[in-house]
Amino acid sequence: SQVEASVDALLDPAAFELLPDAPLGPFNAHGLQVHLVSHSAGEVTSMPGFQVMKHLPSFVSLSTNVTVGSTVEYTTSLSTSPGVCVLMNKDESKLNKDLGLLRYLEEINALFDYKTKVESLARPTAASYTKQQKRNSRVDDMEKPSLVRIYSNDPKLTRQGMLMKRMTTIDASKEVVVVVDPYSTGCLVVNEIRSRGYQVIACWTLGFSEEMKTHTPGAAGEMKYFAEVDEQEDLADTVKAIYEAAGKLRVVACIAGGEAGVDCADEVSERMNLRTNGTHVANRRDKKIQQELIRDAGMRSVRQAAGSKWEHVVEFLQTEHYPVVLKPTDSAGSDGVKLCHNIEEAKQHFHHLFEVEAVNGGFNTEVLCQEFLRGKEYVVDQVSRDGIHKTSMVWVYDKRPANNSAFVYFGMVPVDPNSMEAKILIPYARGVLDVLGVNNGPSHAEVILTPTGPCLVEMNVRAHGGDGNWRSLARGLTGGYSQVEVTVDSYLDKKQFSITPNLPPTPFRASGQEVILVSYSRGRVIGTPGYDIIRDLQSFVYMETGIKVGSFVERTVDLLTGIGSVILMHEDISVLNADISRVREMELNNDLFEFERSGAMLTNASQRHLSEIIVCDDF
Repeated sequence: SQVEASVDALLDPAAFELLPDAPLGPFNAHGLQVHLVSHSAGEVTSMPGFQVMKHLPSFVSLSTNVTVGSTVEYTTSLSTSPGVCVLMNKDESKLNKDLGLLRYLEEINALFDYKTKVESLARPTAASYTKQQKRNSRVDDMEKPSLVRIYSNDPKLTRQGMLMKRMTTIDASKEVVVVVDPYSTGCLVVNEIRSRGYQVIACWTLGFSEEMKTHTPGAAGEMKYFAEVDEQEDLADTVKAIYEAAGKLRVVACIAGGEAGVDCADEVSERMNLRTNGTHVANRRDKKIQQELIRDAGMRSVRQAAGSKWEHVVEFLQTEHYPVVLKPTDSAGSDGVKLCHNIEEAKQHFHHLFEVEAVNGGFNTEVLCQEFLRGKEYVVDQVSRDGIHKTSMVWVYDKRPANNSAFVYFGMVPVDPNSMEAKILIPYARGVLDVLGVNNGPSHAEVILTPTGPCLVEMNVRAHGGDGNWRSLARGLTGGYSQVEVTVDSYLDKKQFSITPNLPPTPFRASGQEVILVSYSRGRVIGTPGYDIIRDLQSFVYMETGIKVGSFVERTVDLLTGIGSVILMHEDISVLNADISRVREMELNNDLFEFERSGAMLTNASQRHLSEIIVCDDF
């Protein structure tokens, strides 16, 4: 090699003279030096991929500085490569096969095992937005200049049939509706109420985050209230404040505008003799109570334990199969949810949850530990009136591993109500509503279809979140209505609710889905060429993103690093599928954005200090 020849040139002129002017051919074997590429990042706990490499027929050597405890970065240059592997074999086909396996190990992130971290197990919602966290780039305040909203220029895409005409009472202008904690989709409910001539009073619960009060989804437009009141320590004082704010207007309904407002809405509506779910089922919002109630009713429920002290849950965590899920009993969205892979990690997160403030204010008082349900996660959106439940839509979450995160949301896909899955899920979800005593208003059931049947993750007694970006898609699929409209019908329009279909129409009027954009790269944005391409797709309806020129994009690993939401819909499913594939192709090729050059220089791998060298002994 060059090493021996260099020594000969300096110390053995005779030997140097005998060396050929060029390497002799053909070579005695086929080989190459492979610079390893990491598509993930984190603190290394083991290196299973290295052991696989060492047993490849073509393996010669591996040079790496990665050991247990090392931090591996995404490979963007030679200096961030996790190592160099030399492969050589007399059979070129075997060499190529080994190279293919090595690249496959890289692609599926099998080179390393990493120390686990908080993983988002719930769909991105506004509820995860707090002033302590970075602003969610997927959703931003309506008044902020960083929000980008793009609509289709084709009215047919957004119309998809005549919208149902909504009637109202002759006295609507003299009536007012109370919406408790209107945020996320609750803002759309407020605007739907106002569009029918009613005034709206916003009631903010005790401890509700000031930041959340200003969070307005882009699809909601400008929020206007007749008045705003704060929940008081005493229920009677809260009711009094509402009556004083209403003045001469008649209060005709009290609706929960978000997860945090459910309990208050039940109490206020019951006290004011309005349409209500009441308080006869205590703590129905508590996820632990929900599971206990459906278990007692003979329905499939989650194995679980909960408590305010470690000794309350340690026996369960010592006997349950891992991974397990830990979360506050009254969490909103993915607030505090973590997938724990061993008891030490579970103990650490258990104590952590009592030290941090909850998303909507206040502190957690109890932690729920549950079995990890395996299967696809579905959503059943329904609206009830006097115990009659109507399904407005069934969805399935498209969740996949990406960027070293186990649960990244890629989208939400509507499910045909005539499908076998829907026929299993809908009766189960309605049974849960009956057990929990939910007779009025919207509900949002998250259910996993396990090998042993459907199992409740949680029942949310409010409208589907996600900032209501799905509304235009739902209206297009049904021919004019979504859970938002039916929610208002259930409280204010008995006749319209009665003629609303029991299930969404089948087949749907079109094909569509919500595509959540995923970034595989990071950097400062200097251009957004992907936006123009998305806008020109045949199935494009709507896009909302917080990323524009000057924004800094992170790799998508959770809801905070999501970069946008796109609604695609078309009468021809082949057109829809082609457009979805185009979007995913742009993500993988990093074509959504142009990034500022980092200025990093590629350096020769030999300049790195390699601390571990593994050499094959039998070549």
